[in-house]
Amino acid sequence: MFLSSLLEPIKTAAKQAGDRLWQLYQSGDYQQETKDDQSPVTSADLAANDIIMQHLQELTPDIPIISEEVQLLPLAQRQHWPRYWLIDPMDGTQEFVARSGDFAVSIALVEHGWPALGVIYWPKEHVLYYATRGHGAFKQQGSKIRRIQVHQHQQPDPLRVAVSRRQAREPIEQLLPHGQQVHYIPLGSCSLKSCLVAEGGADCYVRLGPTGEWDTGAVHIIVEEAGGKILDSSFAPLSYNQRESLANPNFVVMGQADLPWPQLIQPQ
Repeated sequence: MFLSSLLEPIKTAAKQAGDRLWQLYQSGDYQQETKDDQSPVTSADLAANDIIMQHLQELTPDIPIISEEVQLLPLAQRQHWPRYWLIDPMDGTQEFVARSGDFAVSIALVEHGWPALGVIYWPKEHVLYYATRGHGAFKQQGSKIRRIQVHQHQQPDPLRVAVSRRQAREPIEQLLPHGQQVHYIPLGSCSLKSCLVAEGGADCYVRLGPTGEWDTGAVHIIVEEAGGKILDSSFAPLSYNQRESLANPNFVVMGQADLPWPQLIQPQ
């Protein structure tokens, strides 16, 4: 009941933040800077963050918030939180700057160390992806809502792999067994590629390189509720809020859960 009561307000918050991003994207009225880790950040990221933070503070004033755009508290101050919000105001800032339109808002509620609610909003397509624990995953476009499921892959069909438009493909090719037939599907942000797996548009997404827990929080519950899973590149579970850093390891978003993934993707 608690999760279901939060879902509609969080969808509203994600949509309002995403619509503001889209407005700034279309007008070009934003400034860009570079963070210490050399990743880009824009005034649009911060504007979306302000909108989401205001919504969450009004909706659940007693639940703490972790955001990519807010300084992270030391682990000692957050490690015993029973629940917290985990947000990425704009997943895909590089796509925003590159003018592809493939960026999204990501909001998750993590309970007892595991995502329990997730909402992704893709402003370009006016699409919401969302899930709550035990109630399935859904895709909403306008008034049309449908439940989504991962694809049931059939051998010897090619393995459909979601890949980044901005990153080299060769490291991923090296993880696939020689002779494996592969169809690559390029798309923008981490969350959108993960949602593509959740809705059956790709069989997997292999992420090599830096990400944070805010990149996987919302999509984790969406993928799981759609019948898939997200594991690190050694096929061990991810973790949330257990380290000083929120940096993720390399990970794989897998569709059909009962496929022999360690045979299809060789761990690094």
